[in-house]
Amino acid sequence: MTQSFDFEQALKELQSGKDLTGKDGILIPLTKQLTEAAITAELNHHLDTTDEPYQKNGNGSKTIKTGTGSFELNAPRDRAGTFEPTTDQKESNSTAPRN
Repeated sequence: MTQSFDFEQALKELQSGKDLTGKDGILIPLTKQLTEAAITAELNHHLDTTDEPYQKNGNGSKTIKTGTGSFELNAPRDRAGTFEPTTDQKESNSTAPRN
């Protein structure tokens, strides 16, 4: 997982005029951290609720686009390939809600 979001540093950057959103926006690291934590929790739940001996199998990465900018997501995988996160579904590169 990425480093913890530094709120003090983010506040200093905001006060110095750095953009809140956008490619290098202040919120991108926080969004990345929250998304990776959510997907990791989903995988752990998936592995805990199955009878099969699935195991974690490293991470995959992809570029995710959000309303505040984009970032490289490092998402965990399971060995059997049965894990489908609801936070970031395959073939998607956006965190926008689905209808």
